[in-house]
Amino acid sequence: MGYLSAMSRSDRSISEQALVIVLRIMAAFELAALGAVFLPTRWMAGIHAGLGLGPFPDAPLTEYLTRSLSALYAFHGAVLLFLSFHVRRHLAVVALWGWLTLVMGAGMLILDLVVGMPLGWTLAEGPSILVVGSLLVLLSRRLQARLGAPR
Repeated sequence: MGYLSAMSRSDRSISEQALVIVLRIMAAFELAALGAVFLPTRWMAGIHAGLGLGPFPDAPLTEYLTRSLSALYAFHGAVLLFLSFHVRRHLAVVALWGWLTLVMGAGMLILDLVVGMPLGWTLAEGPSILVVGSLLVLLSRRLQARLGAPR
């Protein structure tokens, strides 16, 4: 039986409810990347040009990397969706995911700056990942403390 069906909302703390919501929002965004796996190349080229990134490189490696990265995001989103239904059972994994998300956010911010991504992209990507990672760490720590779970 799924986590939410086994427990009423009134049995969950605000931290736990917020953690479920954050995980599901992240999952929705990342699962949406599945569509890009099947996006026609000329559409990808149009998006690339529209972002001011110049001509889209016409090479097998570019196709492979864009599609495999989109698939990886969707895979990541599916795991987050699963975790959102089993937060208490997998609280240590959720906490670890939060810390790894913080590392990823910092890494993406640095990468965006180094490779010269557009300013709007740079300001949106790394910082938003850092905010989500911070929320996951904070909320999982609060829930761990409430439940008396080891950190």
